Amino acid sequence: MIAKILWICVMFGVFYTQVSAMGGTLLCYRCNSNQPGCGTPFNWLWFWGEYCLEEGDSCIKLIERKGAEEVITRECLSNLRGFRTDIPADQYEGCRPAAKDVRLGHYVNNSIAQLDIHRDYYDEVTWCFCHFDNRCNSATAIKLSGIVLLISIIFNYFYKI
Repeated sequence: MIAKILWICVMFGVFYTQVSAMGGTLLCYRCNSNQPGCGTPFNWLWFWGEYCLEEGDSCIKLIERKGAEEVITRECLSNLRGFRTDIPADQYEGCRPAAKDVRLGHYVNNSIAQLDIHRDYYDEVTWCFCHFDNRCNSATAIKLSGIVLLISIIFNYFYKI
């Protein structure tokens, strides 16, 4: 009986140190649909996810469409804030269209159309936000919480006949 209690304490200690080592940061997929396996359907075996740098960050799935062309970007929100001006103000869970910046490229006198200084190449831009689950910016994912896994191991250990 003491061995069982000691085993539970060790497992709890290992689980607690793994959670505290993450520092509360979120684990997100970080890839672009130009890379193999990152488009539709998403192959999670190629991309295991990376930790976001900021505390309280969000996982983003950015979908940009022009006709039949579709570009999907999976990333942390903190990495896109520096150069994207079309991030929606409402950043709660779910998907919403991109914000319009009417001042973008207003004071630039440029005749090269390929530079897309007005960021109007894509007809439809959709931002999908998720905050609470690791690797939540995949297309579809089966998620298993670490606590549920730990409880099932303990339950299996105690009630194994």
